[in-house]
Amino acid sequence: MNAAFQALNPHTGQPFGPAFAEADSAAVAAAAMAAAEAFAVFAAKTDRQRAELLEDIAGSIEHLGDELIRTAAAETALPPARLLSERGRTTGQLRLFAQLLREGSWVRAIIDTPLPARQPQPRPALCQMQVPLGPVAVFAASNFPLAFSVMGGDAASALAAGCTLVVKAHPAHPQTAELVAGAVRQAVARCGLPAGVFTLLHGRSHQVGLELVQQPAIRAVGFTGSFQGGKALFDAAARRPEPIPVYAEMSSTNPVFLLPGALQQGISPLAEAFAASVTLGVGQFCTNPGVFIVQDNAESQEFIKVLGEKLAAAQAGVMLTPAMAEAYQSGIARQRQHPGTEPLTPPPAAGQPTPHLLKTDVPTMLEYPELTDEVFGPSTIGVVARSEAELLELARSLSGHLTATLYGLPQELARHTELITILSQKAGRLLFNQMPTGVEVCHAMVHGGPFPATTDARSTSVGTEALYRFTRPVCYQNWPDALLPAALQAANPLQLLRKVDGVFIR
Repeated sequence: MNAAFQALNPHTGQPFGPAFAEADSAAVAAAAMAAAEAFAVFAAKTDRQRAELLEDIAGSIEHLGDELIRTAAAETALPPARLLSERGRTTGQLRLFAQLLREGSWVRAIIDTPLPARQPQPRPALCQMQVPLGPVAVFAASNFPLAFSVMGGDAASALAAGCTLVVKAHPAHPQTAELVAGAVRQAVARCGLPAGVFTLLHGRSHQVGLELVQQPAIRAVGFTGSFQGGKALFDAAARRPEPIPVYAEMSSTNPVFLLPGALQQGISPLAEAFAASVTLGVGQFCTNPGVFIVQDNAESQEFIKVLGEKLAAAQAGVMLTPAMAEAYQSGIARQRQHPGTEPLTPPPAAGQPTPHLLKTDVPTMLEYPELTDEVFGPSTIGVVARSEAELLELARSLSGHLTATLYGLPQELARHTELITILSQKAGRLLFNQMPTGVEVCHAMVHGGPFPATTDARSTSVGTEALYRFTRPVCYQNWPDALLPAALQAANPLQLLRKVDGVFIR
């Protein structure tokens, strides 16, 4: 009999709810095989048919009603209002991908017409479009039980691309995962698709995920979670006889540079906004501002003092799991041990993830780069630079992040072009006068960044561009027009925007 586990109450750490069986090797292999067999059917469906599936899934999730919200709240300690918003984001991104499919130009059709008279060699007819990669493994995240979970952005974008799915549920919220999975299965059946289009696997051990990534049928991986988890999957995929891409969002402290003009505009409102960003969702956001940099002057010293007071006055929340609360406490303890640092808030007590602020300087950060490692929770480090040269030196030393933020006056940007250039190489999204917490689901969003924020800085896990993680280009040369996919036929029956001989036309 397979090992079983239960969800843990975030408040007490005690097991509760039904038991879920740990997927064994046979179950993992069967899921991958079912996805491979279903792929031949699903990839052949039209964009409209895939759009209908996404819309049906969105409606099915909404139909779960209050039961989904109550279950997710019990498993994660997240407030119902937050979960309602997250459900809206989940169904909204499904419908956004459906709109993309119905419009159709996502295939990026490129056509070069033949040049039979060209010398010294004629050019044949060439055309290109995007096609789905194949079965995709998706790993649900802990901190977003809906929007980055069973049918979150990774899953939605993979289905939109025409890929089948094997989803590894997060063990912190298995009941929530099973509810959403049931809604997806119903939608798949209503659309007349093979059951292998979507399979959910449960498991608390890391072995389930590692075995899934090593299945020959799996062609790509989407992951949101810790650096250790993402890197382990990336390494496992690279060791396969046929390596596959792993798109892992892993670690980011999202530096915020507070220029003098921003502080001169008002210290208290800025400190209030910063404290709210640090503590939002008990700091359990991948875009949490975990480090900020100021230049040494009276305003910056006052800002750090006021921010410390606001964070010290904030109440402790309940983290997603007891293990996360313990990891937060130990991470803060490590930071406070470093020489050259000054704690400005008390250390969090056991089981009490209170907000934390640490103050240091640029030489200390350069000597101890591990201070910029993510501590998942409501903490931040204030770094004081003695000069603009130090500020730039620190910026150059940064590793990859999801976001980098500049606060200041518009005219200050013109004086900090070098800093902006550096930060554009360090992050996937640059913000001005806005806190980094919060990620809009839209066409222009980039939720990614250089390593270790992600394993591939060229991609995004949020927004419609996320689809291209799970596609590849195919070129048809000298192909009879009638046998080409409709997106590439000369008459353009789908009326798509296409690049023909280097010019976009419809």
